[in-house]
Amino acid sequence: MTVITKISVGKKNKHRYNIYIDQGNGEEYGFSVSEEVLIKMNLKKGKTIDQLEAMEIAYQEDIQKALSLSFYYLSHRMRSEYEVTTYLKEKEYEGHTIKEVIHKLYELKYLDDVEFAKAFVSTKVNAGDKGPIVIKQELKQKGIQDDISEKALLQYSEEQQLQHAKKIAEKLLNKKGNSSAVEQKRKAEQTLIRKGFPSYIIEKAIGSVEYSQDENEEWESLLKQGEKAHRKFQKYDGFQYAQKMKSSLYRKGFPLELIERYLDEVKHGEGE
Repeated sequence: MTVITKISVGKKNKHRYNIYIDQGNGEEYGFSVSEEVLIKMNLKKGKTIDQLEAMEIAYQEDIQKALSLSFYYLSHRMRSEYEVTTYLKEKEYEGHTIKEVIHKLYELKYLDDVEFAKAFVSTKVNAGDKGPIVIKQELKQKGIQDDISEKALLQYSEEQQLQHAKKIAEKLLNKKGNSSAVEQKRKAEQTLIRKGFPSYIIEKAIGSVEYSQDENEEWESLLKQGEKAHRKFQKYDGFQYAQKMKSSLYRKGFPLELIERYLDEVKHGEGE
C-alpha cells in the first residue's frame, strides 16, 4: 500500500502540488498533480492509495494536461472539434483521454462546431475571394458536417457571391495580356470555378462586366501567340503548317478571319 505523507505547493507553479509517499521504505517523492486533480481525487496527508486509485490519478492528470494544451491551442482562434482532436492525437494522447477533454470543452463552451462554421464563413465572405463551394470544402477538411456547413453558408447571399465574382472577373478581364478576348474570358471563368463560385453566378458575373478588346489589341495578341505557335510548328510545311497554326490559334479564341489575315501577312513557314 502507498500512503501520502506530505503535500507541498510547487515552487514554479503554485497550482501544482508535489505528493510525497511512503511505500514501506520511508518517505519519498511520488508524483505531482494539478489543483483540480488534488481536489477531485481528495488527496491529503495520511490517505492510502491503492493501485486502482493510482491509475485513476494518472488518468485524471492526463486529462488536465490535455485540457491545458487545448486551452492554449484555442487561445489563438476558434477551432473545430476535429482540429482539437487532431491536435491532441499529434500530442500522443489516448483516445479515451481525448474524448473526455472534448466533452469538457463543450461543457465549458470552448467548442461549438455550429458557431465555428458561422464564424468561418463570415471571415471568408468578408475576404471576398472565395465562393461557397470552396468554403464548404474547407469546412469539410476541418471536420464540419455537411448539414452544419450548409446552414452556415446561408449567410453568404447570392448578391454577395455575384459582387465578389464580378470584382474578380473585372480584375482579370481588365488585365492586359497576350490572350484573345475569348481566351481571357475563358481564363476568368476557370479562375472563378477554382475559387468555388457556382456556374450560374459565374455566368452572371462574366456577363455583367463591361469588357471589350479592339481589333488592334486583338491583332497584337495574335501576333504574340502566333510567334509562339510558329516556333512550335515551323518544322512543318505548306498545308500541314497552315492547318496546325489555324487549329492552335483558333483554340486560343482568335477569330478565323484574323487568323487567315495573320497567315497571309506574316507567311511563316512559306519558304521565306
